[in-house]
Amino acid sequence: MPLRPYACDNCGHWQRWFAPPPGCPVCTDVRNALPEDGWLFHPADEVAAGRQARWAEVAPGVTGYWCEPQLGLGSTGWVVETDVGLVGWEAAGWYPPAALADLRRRGGLVALGASHVHGYGALWQLQDELAPPVLAVGVDDLVWTKAFRVTWPADDRLDLAPGLVMYRSGGHFPGHSVLHDTRRRILFVGDLIKVELAGTTPVGLSCHKAYHAQIPLSHDEIRQARALVATLDFDAVATPFEYAAPVGREQVLALFDRQLRGQPLAGPIPIEELT
Repeated sequence: MPLRPYACDNCGHWQRWFAPPPGCPVCTDVRNALPEDGWLFHPADEVAAGRQARWAEVAPGVTGYWCEPQLGLGSTGWVVETDVGLVGWEAAGWYPPAALADLRRRGGLVALGASHVHGYGALWQLQDELAPPVLAVGVDDLVWTKAFRVTWPADDRLDLAPGLVMYRSGGHFPGHSVLHDTRRRILFVGDLIKVELAGTTPVGLSCHKAYHAQIPLSHDEIRQARALVATLDFDAVATPFEYAAPVGREQVLALFDRQLRGQPLAGPIPIEELT
C-alpha cells in the first residue's frame, strides 16, 4: 500500500503511513496533551477541504504564512528574503493552493529548516511541491521527521543562507535550534522562549520544557541556552506562532538569569521586570 501523509486531529503532527497511524508520537510526548476521545487522523485531502491561505509581511523581507482554520497547534511558516532566494523556517499546518502559488511566484525556496517538531507543520508539503535542495533539522531531532526527508542534519551551527545562521540551542528539545537573522536582528527562537502578548505588545517571557504540563528547563539547559543567546544581537523574536517586537537579547538573558537564581519556573515573568 502506498504511504500517505496523515495529520493528527489533536496536535496537527504529520506522519507518512500505510493506513491511519496507530498513534501520535507528539501527543504521547510529555510536552503535549493526549486527545481525550482517542486518535483521529486526517489524510491530506480531508485537511485541505475548506481551508484558506493567509499571509502577511511582519517585518521587511519576512512573511508569515498561515491556514484558516488552523490545524492542530496552529504553527506559522516564516519565509525570509535573502541574497540567494527565499528561505522557509518552520511551516504552517497546511498550505492551500493560493499559498503555494504565491511562493512559486516569488521564486520558490532555496532552503527549509525548523526549530523542532512543534514547528514542523506541513514541511513535507513544501518539500514535495517546491523541492528546495536543503531541508535542515537538528540531528538530535531526526526521530520526529517521519513525514519528510532531512537533506542536511544540522550540528551546532549551519549557515542556511547569507545572513541566516542556524544554531543548536537545546533546551525544549535536545536538538532544538534557533535561526539568527543577522541583518534584520531577528531571532527565530522556536520554543526556546515563549512570549506573552497583549494584542501585539510583548508583556511577558517564559522558558519551559513543557508549557502544557508546566515543566521548566533544568539549570544546565538554561546555562547552555544563555551561553548561545549572549553571542547573538537581536531586537525581535519569532516563535512558531507569533512575531514579537521589541524583545531583545538583554531581556532574554534576564529571563535566564532569573531562572538560575533558584527553582526554575515554566510560567511567564512580566517583561517590565526583565527590562
